[in-house]
Amino acid sequence: NAVPTSDQSEHILRLNQRLLDAIAIADWDTYEELCDAELTAFEPEACGQRVQGLGFHRFYFDLGAPKQPRHTTMIDPRVCMLGDDVALVTCIRLVQAQTDEGPITERSEETRIWQHREGRWRHTHFHRSQLS
Repeated sequence: NAVPTSDQSEHILRLNQRLLDAIAIADWDTYEELCDAELTAFEPEACGQRVQGLGFHRFYFDLGAPKQPRHTTMIDPRVCMLGDDVALVTCIRLVQAQTDEGPITERSEETRIWQHREGRWRHTHFHRSQLS
């Protein structure tokens, strides 16, 4: 496992934050741009199943942006390079929102894999565990 340069880490974390922000506002175009077409994932919405491709995720984007804005923060993000072209990102993800009952914060543990292919970084896999 290679230690990333600070420039590498910053670039990958900016991409990761951009991805999370796209999710928060249901920006499909940005999500699709950043993700590999064969993206794989384990997440609570998949009920313990591994999902592959963007179709599963598209459903949630097609529901539209949330009525109330959401703010996403990565807590203690870490980047670990697995060779020259694969980056592993781990963090705690906090999502803040205002509801009719008042403000809420959702918390999840995330691991995301980014691969550098054809001159750019693409998000290829993630595992998210809800902790709220």
